[in-house]
Amino acid sequence: MTFKVLADVPSLRSARLVAELERSWREACERGRFRLVHYSIQGDHAHLIVEAASARDLANGLKSIGARFARAVNRVFRRAGPVLADRAHVHVLRTPREVRNAIAYVLCNARRHAAKLGRRFLGRPARVDPASSGRWSDAWRTPPPPAPDPPAVVAPRTWLLAVGWRRHGLVEITEVPGSRRSL
Repeated sequence: MTFKVLADVPSLRSARLVAELERSWREACERGRFRLVHYSIQGDHAHLIVEAASARDLANGLKSIGARFARAVNRVFRRAGPVLADRAHVHVLRTPREVRNAIAYVLCNARRHAAKLGRRFLGRPARVDPASSGRWSDAWRTPPPPAPDPPAVVAPRTWLLAVGWRRHGLVEITEVPGSRRSL
């Protein structure tokens, strides 16, 4: 799913905002029948991969995560008022390949945006995007060093998101989603 923000909201990739979102999401990433599993924060939007047991659980979970998102943005940037541009865009993942591609897309999204601008992302050696849940993910072919901070996400429980997607290969840190090349 994707949250987009209004045009007057500063860049979401501020280290202060990322830290505040992670603090807030640690408290809400596991809500029984709703789980935040992966995320990536970009300049004007955030991508999340979540699990929900039902449409109602999804709606309630997204409402909670979205409210925490908006409050964190307003708190960090000392602003008031609406933050989200519109409703969250939700896409249901149905196949192992689609899940694998979505995980790579979310965890490597900043690399994709950099490639679209003709830039390298985070230089060499390749690193995990610090504005993503990648530092806690077990999706990497070459795992990064263990993160010192507690995760702001939880491990998936469904077969598709925990096991099934792996038949299509683990994610390379250098992947550029939507491209055949790596940076």
